[in-house]
Amino acid sequence: MLSQSTRLSALAALGDVKDPIVSLEEPIQEPGTKKTSCLQSSMTKAALKITADLKTNQVCVQEESVLRSIEALDLALHRMDTFNQEKINQVQKTVIDPLKKFSNVFPNLSMAEKRREQALQEYKKLQARVEKYEERERTGPNIVKLHQAREELRPAREEFEQRNKALLEEMPLFYNSRSEYFQPSFEALVRTQVNFYTDVSKIFKEVSEQLDEPDLTDEQRKEKNESLLHELRSLSIVAHD
Repeated sequence: MLSQSTRLSALAALGDVKDPIVSLEEPIQEPGTKKTSCLQSSMTKAALKITADLKTNQVCVQEESVLRSIEALDLALHRMDTFNQEKINQVQKTVIDPLKKFSNVFPNLSMAEKRREQALQEYKKLQARVEKYEERERTGPNIVKLHQAREELRPAREEFEQRNKALLEEMPLFYNSRSEYFQPSFEALVRTQVNFYTDVSKIFKEVSEQLDEPDLTDEQRKEKNESLLHELRSLSIVAHD
């Protein structure tokens, strides 16, 4: 027969069995990709508000070249907003919806984990009762109680071992299937991002070609802007520090 210290060590080991079973109650967070897309949409709408105001501004209306530049930028922003909405829809279908379906599995797994823990606690309680009667004087009543406690312990141990074995065998299969499940989503997300930023790059390249003064280098353009700012600062109506 096992000594009390050995049995206690075995019970302690049983308590440690739950460690490899990760808690399933943490909520799945919304992917940052969707939040980023929504922020991009908000920024684009803010920029469109600015271009809409500028198009009706009298100073801009009177300057044909300025108005043409604003209209080109406004068109580019509208096109970018369209592409961004398409990206948001694709992310929803290819990433977020599959993620929500995947997360629906967790409540059942969490319940299985809780039932296993309940079985473990019941097993420990009955094991402690058996040990208590084993340590008592071996009188007739105590022997009867010991026998009864062992009879109650047997099904509790079997239930725990069954639940524990199922989780330890099936949880790795569940977690290992994640990469296979999400691989198509990752691939679709990459394609969506590549398509979006390729389209946006083309849009702003076209706008840049329309607005750029081809004869000016970057350094010359910078010097021109600095000269204009200097002229503005020299105006008497501009406050000086």
